[in-house]
Order: sequence, then structure tokens, then C-alpha cells
Amino acid sequence: MKTKAVRIYGKNDLRLEEFELPELRDDEILAHVVSDSICMSSYKAAQQGADHKRIPDDIHINPTIIGHEFCGEIIEVGAKWKSKFTAGNKFSIQPALNYKGSLDAPGYSYRFIGGDATYVIIPNEVMEMNCLLEYSGEGYFMASLSEPMSCIIGAFKASYHTITGSYVHHMGVVQGGNMAILAGAGAMGLGAVDYAIHCDRRPGLLVITDTDSERLKRAESLFPVSEGLKYGVSLQFVNTRDIQNPDEYLLSLTGGKGYDDVFVFAPVRPVTEQADRILGRDGCLNFFAGPTNTDFKAEFNFYNVHYAATHVVGTSGGNTEDMIDSLKMMSEGTINPAVMITHIGGLDAVIPTTLHLPEIPGGKKLIYTNINLELTAIADFAEKGKDDDLFCQLNKLVQKHKGLWNTEAEKFLLDNHASL
Repeated sequence: MKTKAVRIYGKNDLRLEEFELPELRDDEILAHVVSDSICMSSYKAAQQGADHKRIPDDIHINPTIIGHEFCGEIIEVGAKWKSKFTAGNKFSIQPALNYKGSLDAPGYSYRFIGGDATYVIIPNEVMEMNCLLEYSGEGYFMASLSEPMSCIIGAFKASYHTITGSYVHHMGVVQGGNMAILAGAGAMGLGAVDYAIHCDRRPGLLVITDTDSERLKRAESLFPVSEGLKYGVSLQFVNTRDIQNPDEYLLSLTGGKGYDDVFVFAPVRPVTEQADRILGRDGCLNFFAGPTNTDFKAEFNFYNVHYAATHVVGTSGGNTEDMIDSLKMMSEGTINPAVMITHIGGLDAVIPTTLHLPEIPGGKKLIYTNINLELTAIADFAEKGKDDDLFCQLNKLVQKHKGLWNTEAEKFLLDNHASL
């Protein structure tokens, strides 16, 4: 069977190509990819090429398929896995396989599996590591976002706290405590806000900061104060650019106690150092955002480490359990990761979007891999709809859902746009 896919050959060398997939083996599964969400990790991989830890050295000869936040449909199941997986079922994949200690992952390391493709062959190790996850929710795009949501869930679990006089670490954020999400009005920050409000271990105070008033305005419209109060969470949205002494103001919101959990959602030194300064006793700084600079550094107050038990933690991705939690919460409607999505596009939009991702404003860029469609902001649907009936109808459908992408819009797009 032929597939169309975006493959990496070297640094900033991505190519959209059609090629033949090999014969399916008994321990493999053939799948049809429908959607993929483009991640900053793919941008980093494109920048680094074979220097990236997950990308093979020989990609100039044996290119690999990029994209690791994808969802689709199982087409054919090899004999080994027929008792566990069924053709026709929807799936998502946890790309962090950790197979025999290897860093190899779909979307980075494999020639025949990645999210930016029409058809893929899922290798045996994905199933061996229980990383092929069936999805029972509506549509496809939600499951594409289960991987980034799993990263958020994993970060919340990785935060930890101590008790004076005890050497036991209590994992997870402080229930009913003070939490701040710095630089939190972007795509992943919004996902974290959604999870913080609706998970089973919620803070009492949740402060979201940013320096972009438009992004903060959107965040507050998606998560009004009333929504937080329904779940016992007091929400505060703060533009730190507008405040003369932001540290003092942020601390005042806690009554001077400081924050139990502070998440850093931008790898920026001033933001990271501010996180340190607003920690309370036994406060945990969670450095969520991965920097591209391998020499990234920020100062940390070690006086407070010694006398106030402050500490730092970081995670890079979630695990399979986190992804299962994510898929379950989506299927039940507990969280709605559509808040992350600001753009949609087709397979032909993958290369320019990936290579220029930091320059494109907004949140997550969602790709439908079986169509050609220029990357388009949801906010631009109304204007484009004046001359294009497809976008006119899509705009009506997103307006029904607070301006968010949704399964109705997805179905309309897939039913009314010619496939590749």
C-alpha cells in the first residue's frame, strides 16, 4: 500500500513524499492516520536533524516520518495482535515507548510510522509496551491532543512536597493549595488550566499569568471565574507587564504565604526566576517548558532551598497511564482540549508550519492528513467564509462552540473536502 508522508532527511530538510509501505508482518498493524497535532518538539527535531536524541544518524539515507500527536483508524491487524485489537477501531499512540531503554519513538525514529502520514505500519514494540491505545470518543482530533494532555497530567503528578521532619515525598500538587501557571495563556497553559480546574486534585487558588493581553482575554473567556468556583477553584488572570512590582502583587494574592506549586510554561530566564521568588515554604517549581537552548540556565535561591525546603522538578512528556487518563477524561467530557487549537490545515501545510512554528502566533496547529489545506486560523474563518462556502459553514459550527474547534466542524470538513 502507498502512503503520503512528511519525512525528515536532515536539519530543516522535510519532504512530502509518496512511497510504498512494506508488506505487513504478523506482529504489526496497518493504520490510517486522520489527524495530527504539530508539537514544538517536531520543530526542535527539524532544527536538530540527526543531532536529535530520538532521530537516527542515517536519515539522509533512511528518512523517518515526523509527527507524534496523532489519531486514526486501525485497518488491518497482524495475527499476533488479533485477540487484542480490531480493525475499524480508533486509536491514539503514546510515542514515549521506552522499549528496552531506547529513546526511539514514533514521529522521530521510524521509517513507516509517524503522525504526518496517510497510512502507517505500527511496529510490534508499540503494542508490546501497551502504547497503542484505543479511543472511544467522538471524532479524531481529541485523541490527537491526548499526548500533549498526557504531558500536563504527568507534570501535575511529578510535582512533590515534603513534611518537616519526614523524608517522605508526597507526589502531586497540593490539594486546595496555591498554584500559579506562569506564561500560562498559550496552548499548553490553557490545557493545564482546564486540567487543574477539572481533575480530582485541585488547587484552591489558581493564578494564570502572561504578558499578552489578548491571550489572557481569551483564556478568561474560556475559563471564567464562575467555572472555577463551581469546582472550588479561585481563578485570577494577571498581566505581569501591566504591574509595577509583579512579584509583590502575585504574593499578595496568597496573603503573603507564597505558592505551593508554580508551573513555568515558557523557557525564559526572567519567568523561571520569578517562579523561584514566589514559592512558599515547601514550594515546588515545575519547569514544564522545554528549552531549545541546551545551555539554558536561571538562578535559583539556595538559601530558600535549605531553609524553606523549596525545590524544582521537570518532566519531558507523560507516560502511558497519563495518556489513558487523558483519553478517559476526554471521552467523558471532563476536559476539552479544543481550547488548545487555534489553526487547522492539511498535509501540505505540515512542512511550512513545522519549520516556522515559533513564528506562527496562536496555539496548537491541527493537521488533517488526508486533505490539502493551507494552515488557517480559526479566527480567520469568518473573513475567509465571505468567499469560500467551506469556511462559511465551518465558522458557523465553531461559533456554536465558543469559537472552538469541535467534532461537528471536523466531520463537516472531512465530509466536504476532497481527499488527497
